[in-house]
Amino acid sequence: MITAVDTSVLLDVFGADPSFGERSREAVRGCLAQGSLVACEVVWAEVSAGFRSPAAAEDALRRLRVGFSPLDATSAVAAGNAFGEYRRAGGARERVIADFLIGAHARAHADRLLTRDRGYYRRFFRGLSIVDPSATL
Repeated sequence: MITAVDTSVLLDVFGADPSFGERSREAVRGCLAQGSLVACEVVWAEVSAGFRSPAAAEDALRRLRVGFSPLDATSAVAAGNAFGEYRRAGGARERVIADFLIGAHARAHADRLLTRDRGYYRRFFRGLSIVDPSATL
């Protein structure tokens, strides 16, 4: 089973978040026990911002066994379509945001998404299975 992982979960793990760190670590372990973890370039870029160097970020992601899985044209278009649906439903953001790219990538390239979901993945990416470590325990 392939699990796409969202930035929020990785930042919980790498930053030892006091509220979600342990739950996110357990969720990562559980997903790895069932298969592999992947993240698109958006997640890699967002996570990298928290490290002292690109090499340190890449090393941390590889040690956690997160594979790099780039977006493709179909996923990018799907992200745009989902964002359009969001805007028509009254969403306030005016530019395509990273979460829509992450959701479209996960739906196309993974079996599920490991994220602390705030509701829009389920709403705008119907059919995408969500693993939410903040919903457990």
